[in-house]
Amino acid sequence: MRYVMVIDLKRCIGCYGCQIACKSENATPPGVFWARVLKQEAGKFPNVRRSSLPLLCMHCQDPACQQVCPTGATTKSDSGIVEVDSDACVGCRYCMMACPYSARYFNGKERSYFGQELNEYEKAGYPNHPIGVVEKCDFCHHRLEKKLEPACVANCMAKARYFGDLDDPNSEVSRLIREKRGQQLHPELGTDPSVYYLPA
Repeated sequence: MRYVMVIDLKRCIGCYGCQIACKSENATPPGVFWARVLKQEAGKFPNVRRSSLPLLCMHCQDPACQQVCPTGATTKSDSGIVEVDSDACVGCRYCMMACPYSARYFNGKERSYFGQELNEYEKAGYPNHPIGVVEKCDFCHHRLEKKLEPACVANCMAKARYFGDLDDPNSEVSRLIREKRGQQLHPELGTDPSVYYLPA
C-alpha cells in the first residue's frame, strides 16, 4: 500500500479551507501551517489569471529530510507516510533545510493565539506539539487509523482533493493520475512525492 493525495488544480478555488481544516484538526500553533495555499497572478488587465497551489508535506518515497536526520527521528512507514518521532528529534532543523517543499516547522516555544494564556482548545491540543522539535503533516494519521480521510480532503468544499492507495490500480487516485495526467511537484529532484496535481 502507498497512500497518495491527488489535488485537482482545475477544481481548487483557493478558499484556504484545507489550511483552516488542518489547523483545526491538529491544533497547530500560530505561524505553523502543515497545509497552505500559495497564490499567483499572471497576465495584464483585463486578461488576468489567478492561480492557487495547495501545498503540504509531499511524503516523498526518497525523502531528503530522512537522509540528513542525524538521530533517525524521520522515518517512512510501510504505507509511504513520512513521520517524525518527537522523542528522537533534537531540533537541529537539518530536515527543514533539506526539504525542497518547505513543509516542516520548528516548534520553538509555546504560543497562544489570544494573549498570554492558553484557551481550552489550545490546552487540549498543544500537548501533541512538544517544544523544541520539528513537525509536519502526517496525512492525519490519527484519522486514517479510524478509516477517515485526512481533514483537508474531508473538508474541501470544491471536492478538489482525493486520497487513496496508489498500489491499487482500480482506486480513484490511480485512475485520476493515469487518465488526467497527474503530475508531481519538482519530479526532477528524484524524491518521488506522494502528492499529485491534476493540471489546471
